Amino acid sequence: MNAKVNITNRAGASFPVRRMNFDFDAVPEYWMNGSAGLTHFMTALSALFPAGEKFFIDSVRAVRNHPAIANNEALQKEISAFIGQEAMHTHEHIGFNASAQKHGHDVETLDRYTDKVIQTTRKVMAKLGKPVGITQEMVDLTATTALEHFTATIASQLLTNSHIQELMTDETMKTMWLWHAIEENEHKAVAHDVFEGVFGKGLKAYALRTSSLVIAMATLFVVQSYFLARLLKQDQQFNLESLKAIYTYAYSPSKGVITGMAKEMLMYFKPGFHPNDHYTDQLLATWKAKLGL
Repeated sequence: MNAKVNITNRAGASFPVRRMNFDFDAVPEYWMNGSAGLTHFMTALSALFPAGEKFFIDSVRAVRNHPAIANNEALQKEISAFIGQEAMHTHEHIGFNASAQKHGHDVETLDRYTDKVIQTTRKVMAKLGKPVGITQEMVDLTATTALEHFTATIASQLLTNSHIQELMTDETMKTMWLWHAIEENEHKAVAHDVFEGVFGKGLKAYALRTSSLVIAMATLFVVQSYFLARLLKQDQQFNLESLKAIYTYAYSPSKGVITGMAKEMLMYFKPGFHPNDHYTDQLLATWKAKLGL
């Protein structure tokens, strides 16, 4: 690891805030097994994070003083640590995105597009939901809850799929993504607990929670795929070799990171679902020890 780790325990939360400082200057242009296709796939994913994680923070922060959870000291501690971890993820992905930008890949534009998509979608969904009593806060928080399930699920894949880990041939990037994956699993239940604390567990909450996941995943797939195609075309790497590598990495039945997420993603539709239903404590302990966290 090339980052000094400073750990802050946010008022006794169950997980810490680790202050990382990765040096991306020596990261090669095609840091993922020398493959333009695989590297751009991950860059297209990383381009979603700065604006996305700011949205997560804002969504949880907007309701943390709601009377239903304001006096829940344990949850308030988790919220503070959640905000701290997400802020650090934003910081490090901004650093990596700037590194990709130096290689001539226009991630800055993709970051602006991400923010526009988020702001447009949240406002449209709130407008559509207003007649049935769905507020902007409900839209934002349920979208955050759904997307946190996605990030925790893809994080589990990064931590369990040895094929993916072998393809991350640059140690800085491998450590950054695995650190991020660990923390996404550490705080995977926070937004969900806030949502249930504020809006309950009834039929309306279930319908909102599950429909939000469908909308969020459809939007995410379209946007990330567009980002990937744009990066490949700008780099003159939109070719059969790149597309084949991306298919094997992301969508192949036996090794794909996206196809490997299916079972855990579908757990979200179970009535009474909670993120901690998917046990990852031992997995996290193993990886924290490997990375010296």
